[in-house]
Amino acid sequence: MSRIGRKPIPIPKGVTTQLDGTRITVKGPKGEISRLIHAELAVAVEGETIVVRRPSDESRHKALHGLTRTLVANMVDGVTKGFAKALEIQGVGYKAEPKPFGVQLVVGFSHPVPYHAPQGIKISVDNNVLVKIEGVDKELVGQVAAEIRAIRPPEPYKGKGIRYAGEQVRRKAGKTAQAAK
Repeated sequence: MSRIGRKPIPIPKGVTTQLDGTRITVKGPKGEISRLIHAELAVAVEGETIVVRRPSDESRHKALHGLTRTLVANMVDGVTKGFAKALEIQGVGYKAEPKPFGVQLVVGFSHPVPYHAPQGIKISVDNNVLVKIEGVDKELVGQVAAEIRAIRPPEPYKGKGIRYAGEQVRRKAGKTAQAAK
């Protein structure tokens, strides 16, 4: 059995789970999340835990077993604690402004770039250069962070752009002048 897949997922107080065929819905204090589970795997609520079972020992089923267990565990964590990612903006004149639809970025283009946040995602801006993305769906939080970073990824010469908090950008040396002949 998969080492990850066989571990039962504890259900904390205040969290309810509902199984409807291949769809699992988890509700908690931070919100609600729903996901389709692969049809070949069985998910069951046993007492205060959620258990994922696979039909055989095929490598495909083993991989799906661990993946499904992790996805369900992330759903439970999301509705209890939530997930967050932070982005830093570096560059002269580069900044972010919170808007009702999401965030508006000024990152060296001739125009400000608006980013419309999907439903269930909260974007906040600290000090015009620190963008914090929060939500209950780990996958969606990471996707939004990647999309915002892709607007202006950090460049290797001056390091300007949008980067994850704590990300190290490898810097390159610029051109050097040739000696006169």
